[in-house]
Amino acid sequence: MATAPQEGEKAPDFTLAGEGDRTFSLSDYSGRKLVLYFYPKDDTPGCTKQAIGFTADADAFAAADTAILGVSKDTVAKHGKFREKHDLAIDLGSDPEGEVIERFGAWVEKNMYGRKYMGIERSTFLIDRDGTIARIWRKVRVKGHVEQVLEAARAL
Repeated sequence: MATAPQEGEKAPDFTLAGEGDRTFSLSDYSGRKLVLYFYPKDDTPGCTKQAIGFTADADAFAAADTAILGVSKDTVAKHGKFREKHDLAIDLGSDPEGEVIERFGAWVEKNMYGRKYMGIERSTFLIDRDGTIARIWRKVRVKGHVEQVLEAARAL
């Protein structure tokens, strides 16, 4: 398992599948800021709230020259249904093998009702124009999170 990147380090490179024939790579965002966030699963309550929150503030992020990319292990087709159902205006990348999720240290042991299992830790990375990780939020609580990230993006 790779060591999770830290603030001030270069973000690990990645390429993810998107809807249609789109792909998303770190180099696509060169010269712009990027909010790269990892979430457990499309169409679950917390993940839906988070995606709707980022969509609601998409224009404010754009005004701060900041792109948004959500990542989970869900398929491109499932992402498409999720985007359509909730009218999401953010990009979603598919990482079915979990390679990028692991590279960013978001694949962790979780514990629910005494049962341990591996899963995606809700986490967000704010990457600056040069590809350096400016801020990391781990074990994210959805309420108020989008606002914190937007404030940090504006300040960057």
